[in-house]
Amino acid sequence: MSSYQAVSSQPIAAAVGQPGAAEVERTYKKVFWRIVPFLMLCYVVAYLDRVNVGFAKLQMSQDLAFSETVFGLGAGVFFIGYFLFELPSNILMHKLGARIWIARIMITWGVMSALFVFVKTPMQFYILRFLLGLAEAGFYPGVILYLTYWFPSHRRAKIIAVFMSAIPVSGIFGNPLSGWIMQAFHNSSGLEGWQWMFLIEAIPAVAIGIATILYLDNGIASAKWLSEREKRLLNDEIAAAQPKEKANAHSLRSVFRDPRTWWMSLIYFAFVTGQYGLTFWMPTLVKSTGVSGAFNIGLLSAIPFLCAIVVMNLMGHSADKRRERRWHLIVPALFGAVGFTVAASFASNTVVSIAFLSLAAAGVLTCAPLFWSLPTAFMSGATAAAGIAIINSIGNLAGFASPYMIGYLKDLTHSTQTGMYVLAGMLVIGAIATWLTPAKLVNR
Repeated sequence: MSSYQAVSSQPIAAAVGQPGAAEVERTYKKVFWRIVPFLMLCYVVAYLDRVNVGFAKLQMSQDLAFSETVFGLGAGVFFIGYFLFELPSNILMHKLGARIWIARIMITWGVMSALFVFVKTPMQFYILRFLLGLAEAGFYPGVILYLTYWFPSHRRAKIIAVFMSAIPVSGIFGNPLSGWIMQAFHNSSGLEGWQWMFLIEAIPAVAIGIATILYLDNGIASAKWLSEREKRLLNDEIAAAQPKEKANAHSLRSVFRDPRTWWMSLIYFAFVTGQYGLTFWMPTLVKSTGVSGAFNIGLLSAIPFLCAIVVMNLMGHSADKRRERRWHLIVPALFGAVGFTVAASFASNTVVSIAFLSLAAAGVLTCAPLFWSLPTAFMSGATAAAGIAIINSIGNLAGFASPYMIGYLKDLTHSTQTGMYVLAGMLVIGAIATWLTPAKLVNR
C-alpha cells in the first residue's frame, strides 16, 4: 500500500506532509493534460495513414485495375510487417526511451506513406504496405506501455479510452478530409486524387515526429514539469497498484509460457477482426448503399465514429469507476455483432445501414481500450514491454485476415454481406472468451 493510501482524510494527510485525495487528483490531471492529448494527436495521424487506403480504393482500384482481393491483400499485408517487428520495437523502446523511439516510428511511417504516390502495380502496393507496417510497428503497443509508466491499473481504462478516441476522431475528420482531397485535387499537376491524399496526409506524421523529440518525456523521473513531491506521489501509487507477483522479474520465455498471454491474444484477435473490418471497408460499405461522391461518402462515414467516441469514453469511465471489466467488454462486443448483422441484412438501405454501422462502430471500438486494462493488470516493466507487444502482434494479425477475407468474399459473392456476418461471429467469440476469463483478472 502506498504511503498516502493509509490516510483517510485530507486534513490529517496534510498535517503529516502526505498527499490527500485532492492533491492526487490534481497531479493526475496535470499528467493527463501534458501527455494524453499529444499521444492522441499522434494516434490520429497514425490511424489515418494506416487506413486511408480504404478511401484511396474508391479511385485507386479503378485507376490501377486492382480487384477486391488485391486490395484486401494489400490492405492486410501491412500487418505482416507490423507483426514481425512489433516485439523487437517495443523492447527497444523500453531500453532506448519513448521520446526518441516514438519520434523515429512517426517520421519513418510518414516517409513510407508518401511513397504510395508512386504505386503502379499490385506488387508495389504489397511491398509498400508491408514496409509501412514495419515502420509503424511498435507505436500503438509502445504507447500502451508508456501509459503504464504514468498511470496505475485502476486508472488505465479511462485513459486508454481517451487515447483510443483517436480512432473515431481520425474517422470523423479523416474520412471527409480524404474524400475532399481526392475530389478537389483529382488530376491536379499530373497526379490523381488518391495520390494527393497519400502525399498530403503523410506530412503531419513527419512534423509531429519531430515535435515528439522536443515535447515527450521518457517517464516520471525525466519530467521537469513535475515537482519532486509529485514524482514521488506517482511512483508510490503505481508501485502500490502492482500485484505481488510483479515483484519478481519475468523472462521473455515466461511471457510466452504464460497461458494468460495466449488467452489475451485470442480475445484481442477477435475484437481487432471487427475493428479493421469496419475501418478499412467503411467507405465501400457506405458506397454500396447507393451514396455517390467521395466527399459525401466521407461525411456519412464519419457518423458511426461520432457515436463510437461517445460510447467508448462513457464505458471507459464506467469500467474504472466500478472496477469491473468483463461485462464492460462483453456488452459492447455483442452490440457490435448485432450492428454488423443488421447492417449486412439491410445493405441497400442507407439510413438503416448507417444506424447499425454506428452501433457496430460503438461496440467494436469500445472493446479495444477496455481490453488493454486486462493484460496490463498482470504485466509491468520489461514483462509488459514484451507481453503487450506479443498480444498486440498476434491480435493485429486480424488486421491482415479481416480485410483480405472481406475482399475475397466480396469477389466471390459480389457482396459484403457474408464478410460482415463473419465479423459479427468473431465478436461473439471474443465476448465468450472474455466471459470465461477469471474474475480476479478482469475486475481490477
